[in-house]
Amino acid sequence: MVQIHRQFSHGLITFCCVWFYNFAAAMTDSEELLSTLKDQKSVAVTIYNNDLALVKDLRHIDIINGEFNLAWRDVSALIRPETALLRSISDPTGLTVLEQNFNFDLLTPQSLLNKYVGKTVSVARINPATGVESKESATVLAVNDGVVLKIADRIETGVPGRIIFENVPDNLRDRPTLVMKGVIGGQTIQKLELSYLTGGLSWKADYVAELNDSDERMDLSGWVTLVNTSGTSYVNARLQLVAGDINRVQNEVIRPLAMHAKGAMDAAAPSMAQESLMEYHLYSLDRLTTINENQSKQVALLNASSIPIRKELILMGNDYYYFSGHGDLGRKNKVSVMVQFDNKQADRLGIPLPKGTIRVYKRDQAGNAQFVGEDNIDHTPKNETVRIKLGQAFDVTANKKQIDFKSLNKGDNVNQFESAYEIVIKNAKKEAVTVTVQEPIPGDWKMLEENHPHKKPVSNTAEWKVAVPAEGSSALTYRVRVKF
Repeated sequence: MVQIHRQFSHGLITFCCVWFYNFAAAMTDSEELLSTLKDQKSVAVTIYNNDLALVKDLRHIDIINGEFNLAWRDVSALIRPETALLRSISDPTGLTVLEQNFNFDLLTPQSLLNKYVGKTVSVARINPATGVESKESATVLAVNDGVVLKIADRIETGVPGRIIFENVPDNLRDRPTLVMKGVIGGQTIQKLELSYLTGGLSWKADYVAELNDSDERMDLSGWVTLVNTSGTSYVNARLQLVAGDINRVQNEVIRPLAMHAKGAMDAAAPSMAQESLMEYHLYSLDRLTTINENQSKQVALLNASSIPIRKELILMGNDYYYFSGHGDLGRKNKVSVMVQFDNKQADRLGIPLPKGTIRVYKRDQAGNAQFVGEDNIDHTPKNETVRIKLGQAFDVTANKKQIDFKSLNKGDNVNQFESAYEIVIKNAKKEAVTVTVQEPIPGDWKMLEENHPHKKPVSNTAEWKVAVPAEGSSALTYRVRVKF
């Protein structure tokens, strides 16, 4: 019985090996079926903030039941092949993928030469005197820093004429191609969807704001800027954008295919619809759009008018001069120009704002829009405040000095210092302004004297609102004790 069992097991193993060999050989020898963009019925692209996109490519393919060798042409050149998933919409249980290969070595004169190292080519030359073309066989010896050929009994460098290749190697493709081998059953014409993650597609939000004459309101428009360097185009795509910081494993290296992007702009359209997606926000374009290869494209995101704003002039201090004597702390210190607004529905906004760059304009007396500053904003939820820095005021400056300093240390390992300051704010404008002075004061501090009342917005900051008359000046003086 043991001997019979061993013979049976040996026969079973032999049968399996023979079957697998025959199946693999059949798969290798099966004719390749090429699918191009002509088969494409729809494509959906979801783009994330950090150079990542999800592509869903639906094609109708006339495929023979049984074993298949499918070359899916015009995938992204920056596809992450390990994320590729092919499924049949027609018969979800009738498709099995056994192997897939991403052929990213694209056909170029150099890559063709590289594949022919050690192989024979033909060299065609034209006699300049007679105009007669002659051909010789040559062996490609090397293609590093030039071409080295062996022709008959001699070695030649460079390309002495036209090089004629016998064929194109199977692993060279004119377009990025994913080749999948497997088994399929059911209908002949299959609805197949290939989904995968890819690099080379990115988006960012850009905002344009225009202030009114009194700097009390602004009009705001938002644009989504798409950049496609993925190596293929997405024609009539369903476009969705995910705003949020998605965690990604950082150990993969995506092969770059950087090219200069050409620009395009979609006509202004209604705002993109948005919805919550887990802890992120999803923006969906309500129409199809084409994202061409090597293209920068802009799509309208939002439009809002007459949004209430608050302009602030802020003079920021430092914490280093509360520890020692310094005297003069600077003349004509710059005052920052800040603008803030509330992302509320009552203020004509109230939608999650993706992070991006906001550029601000204001019309001059002739009615021409002039650029007055820009800043980056982070992802901003509904009902939060957006605060941007436009630049530094030209006509409002400040002179700052330390007018007194003394150490109160008593040798008990407690550091105590008392210091006094004078800040003179000058206003060369023809209208009065209010400057917010913010001083970061370290340690445990107590305000001893001041000529303007301060507020304490956070534990380490003193803040004053100082009114400065037109073409005049105002002084802020204060004395503070710090302990740490």
